[in-house]
Amino acid sequence: MQKRHPFGRAMLIVALALFAGALAAMPARAVELLMVEQQGCTYCEMWDEEIAPIYPKTAEGRFAPLRRMDIGDVDNGEVRFARPVNFTPTFVLVRAGRELGRIEGYPGEDFFWWLLTRLLTEHSGFTPAPEAGG
Repeated sequence: MQKRHPFGRAMLIVALALFAGALAAMPARAVELLMVEQQGCTYCEMWDEEIAPIYPKTAEGRFAPLRRMDIGDVDNGEVRFARPVNFTPTFVLVRAGRELGRIEGYPGEDFFWWLLTRLLTEHSGFTPAPEAGG
């Protein structure tokens, strides 16, 4: 007959309660920005030069971290796209493997930020920071 430790069951209950509390405190699975690209895409290269270095440092980048996918891999079933991806770059806002919205093409730095902020605001509850100097 195996002897049980008197605190064993109580410790297990406390550990499970702490774990459940930690899970409840975590935010729902966040959104990510999926960049569909392909080798030799000039606009992808422009985005890499103008946006990629600063993207993770921005509020948008922290809210929706970037993940890259080659256009040849879009049919792997990892993401449920609302419609086919035909152009690169295509930026797809994704939550739990499902497309929320997209930006097709790269329209240049200024217009990209405007489109991205609009996409995040309309589809994910993102609140942009107030502009400085207001």
